[in-house]
Amino acid sequence: MAGKSNVYAAVAGYVGRTDQKGTVGIFSRQADTGRWEHVLTEHEAYTVNIHPTDPNVVFAGTADGVYRSTDRGRTFRRTNFPDKGIQIWSFLVDANDRKLIYAGGSPISIYRSEDGGETWRALSNPGMPDRAVMPFACRVMRMAQHPTHPGTIYAALEVNGVMRTTDGGESWSDCSADLIRLAQLPHLKSKIVSDTFNEGMLDGHAIAISPADPDKVIVAVRMGLFETSNAGKTWQDMEIGRFSPTTYGRDIKVSPQDGDTLYAALSVAAASKDGGVYRSTDKGATWRRFDKVQVHGTIMSVALHQTDPNQVFLGARYDGEIFGTEDGGQTWESLPLPSGVKDIYAVAVG
Repeated sequence: MAGKSNVYAAVAGYVGRTDQKGTVGIFSRQADTGRWEHVLTEHEAYTVNIHPTDPNVVFAGTADGVYRSTDRGRTFRRTNFPDKGIQIWSFLVDANDRKLIYAGGSPISIYRSEDGGETWRALSNPGMPDRAVMPFACRVMRMAQHPTHPGTIYAALEVNGVMRTTDGGESWSDCSADLIRLAQLPHLKSKIVSDTFNEGMLDGHAIAISPADPDKVIVAVRMGLFETSNAGKTWQDMEIGRFSPTTYGRDIKVSPQDGDTLYAALSVAAASKDGGVYRSTDKGATWRRFDKVQVHGTIMSVALHQTDPNQVFLGARYDGEIFGTEDGGQTWESLPLPSGVKDIYAVAVG
């Protein structure tokens, strides 16, 4: 594989298994060396994001707030983040003002930076109700911005459904009532560790909006992919099981170059040994298997290159598996993390 891009992985050790400890932090594979380096070592990391217009800037969401690199992932340092011990699970760079950046936390919280990620402030508590008692605090897993109304942002919550703001995060409304209605259908009920069968439909992992269809929002949850065209008042099952034998939705991304093209990470369950990346070229109406690899863990992340549509990477727990293509899916290369590094949560390329 040609060494054109850096690849990054966020690793959280042995998440959920308190009797075991593993390597944590951010790993960086620099294009000029082709070797993985452990560049952020002291905290669990749950997400890693490359700034869409400046690849020198890379954000890491950790168990202690936001870390940032300004040298293309060679080094990271903690930003001026106001709170200690807040887990950061997601980032969103504003499409119009590239210095305006949002971070999603656990417990449910939203932070905003107006200087490119150097300093942050906490926005008002979104005020979401607790719907499922889980062994972890609810997380803001992903955010997606409306292409023509930049103040409108949707957030996928694990485990609490979807919330929406129309004022840039100053206030939020709940978009989960219809997800709970769908959870009453027998095939969409799922209770694993909470006290409610609504758990599966509230188990939000990723959310996406395409500029090719700006009023359609797609959320990836445990039970599959679901879409809304009326700001979350009602949700429809996209019935991803028509195209994939595995339907646990962990990630969904819109191609930066083509709004008709979407990628989804679909696996068996949160803890599984199989899965695949599926691609749609018609805004989610139909899907086909895209990758040509066999993973041995749940696919947690799909990474798309900001300027090169041929570069697509995926990361799978539990064995530090990363695979990538630079020719649009024709060939794939394995880029495993160092031996023993487990629990990948996010991958980025750029």
